[in-house]
Amino acid sequence: MPRFAAGVVKFQREVYPKKQELFEQLSKGQSPEALFITCSDSRIETGMITQSEPGDLFIVRNAGNIVPPHSNSSGSTTAAIEFAVGALKVPHVVICGHTDCGAMKGALAPEKLTALPHVRDWLGYSRAAVDIVAALGSDLNDHDRMLMLLEQNVILQLNHLKTHPAVAVAMAKGELQLHGWVYDIADGEVYAYDEAHNNFEPVSKRYAVQVAKYVNLYGHGHDHG
Repeated sequence: MPRFAAGVVKFQREVYPKKQELFEQLSKGQSPEALFITCSDSRIETGMITQSEPGDLFIVRNAGNIVPPHSNSSGSTTAAIEFAVGALKVPHVVICGHTDCGAMKGALAPEKLTALPHVRDWLGYSRAAVDIVAALGSDLNDHDRMLMLLEQNVILQLNHLKTHPAVAVAMAKGELQLHGWVYDIADGEVYAYDEAHNNFEPVSKRYAVQVAKYVNLYGHGHDHG
């Protein structure tokens, strides 16, 4: 904890003064560009991965980057989605999984989670992805089977997301786009889901046109968008 406290002091002395205008603007309200749903894993640093600034991302984190299907029961993830899409009107939602995900390892072996009953129950929302891997990935090695699970879980959670009324309405009005990502911790690559071709490809390829336009507008040195 002393290290974190020292970090706060450094932020106040060195970082805040350089971005004081931004923080003063943010103190009056927020208008994030995306709802970013990712895993609680400590190795996932959303600002670093996306090179975004405070105010850019409305972030939801939980074990396994899971989105429960909509129901009449309220939960923190459901409430955050409703607020981000219905109130803040974010134009994008990203669901981002990652390699070496402990939650997905647990989803593959729920019998080992008897001492963690809430985790086991939560991971039930990934059951369909586990079943798909069992049906289609029996001939794969452990690495490729886990990769398939990471991808299938992201696709499953995107499908769950579409059941939320605020999301369904925004999509029907053409005001919301959904994105599925898998972040490779070891090499820094991020793979994005291409629904038309039902595959994942590097972000640089999946969004090549958009990235090129952005670079032309702002240049390589621009880190806020």
